[in-house]
Amino acid sequence: MVKEINSILITGGAGFIGSNLALELQERYPSAKILILDDFSSANFKNLKKFKGEVLACDVSTDEVFFKIDDFQPEVIFHLASITDTTVTDQEIMMRKNVDGFKNILEVAAESESTVVYASSASVYGNVKEHIPLKENREKSPENVYAFSKYIMDNIAKDFSEKTGLKVVGVRYFNVYGPGEAHKGKFASMIYQLYLQIKKNKRPKLFKWGEQKRDFVYVKDAVDGTILAKEAPQSTVYNIGSGEARSFNEVVALLNKYLGKDFEPDYFDCPYDFYQEFTQADMSKIKKDLGFVPKYNLEKGIKEYVEILEGKIPHPVGG
Repeated sequence: MVKEINSILITGGAGFIGSNLALELQERYPSAKILILDDFSSANFKNLKKFKGEVLACDVSTDEVFFKIDDFQPEVIFHLASITDTTVTDQEIMMRKNVDGFKNILEVAAESESTVVYASSASVYGNVKEHIPLKENREKSPENVYAFSKYIMDNIAKDFSEKTGLKVVGVRYFNVYGPGEAHKGKFASMIYQLYLQIKKNKRPKLFKWGEQKRDFVYVKDAVDGTILAKEAPQSTVYNIGSGEARSFNEVVALLNKYLGKDFEPDYFDCPYDFYQEFTQADMSKIKKDLGFVPKYNLEKGIKEYVEILEGKIPHPVGG
């Protein structure tokens, strides 16, 4: 039986994961008041065409967040608002938007005694050399300022929880893909980028030699894990992935299969020194605590995604 929730705040709710989350929460908690805050810097209103709640334009890294929500007292806050472009090198902007924004949301939580679920990132693990599943408690080595901002958010969450006794749960997303990301353009998932290239009858471009492996997690699984995280027995951080490491060559092969194409990859040199060669989520902690098991492997996820993009099944968020 689903425990009733009367009020939910979602920051970044017009973005990719945020919009999928908002619509799923709307479905599961039809009587709840759901308020979305988003500055629309990396979002699109089309993702919320099926949303029935309230949406306010707001930069949560500024004091306006405290005025926008007024006397709204959320029982649960899902904090997804942040700069998600990992190539941004302006350290001051990244830290202000991501870290200061998170601290503001924690102030809101302290006032309303809310449970907080926030978006962390697998990028905090850094460029891992050994090809083993990544456990939440392993050493962190952020390679860029985006990853560093998420690492600091994890530290702040731990301190805040210890001081206030409120539950704060991080969800450490791996490579999320799926419907609702098209508005991100060149910052959408590699799966979507490769789909567009093959769809245009172009050879898909990969860094040499396409054997880099990622834990690709379908957005429906990411949303399920995020919602379940609010039930964590205590403040913690959970990996949200598929639990599998799959190569970009495999992604291309599956896209070719489901699009009825046969394009060979066009390989080129990787220009980034912080590029992760391998990611794979160890999912044992969230399975043990909450019973979460991803429903989509790469084959099932890409097949459904292609069917949505090709108009064979309805688009879930309307983007």
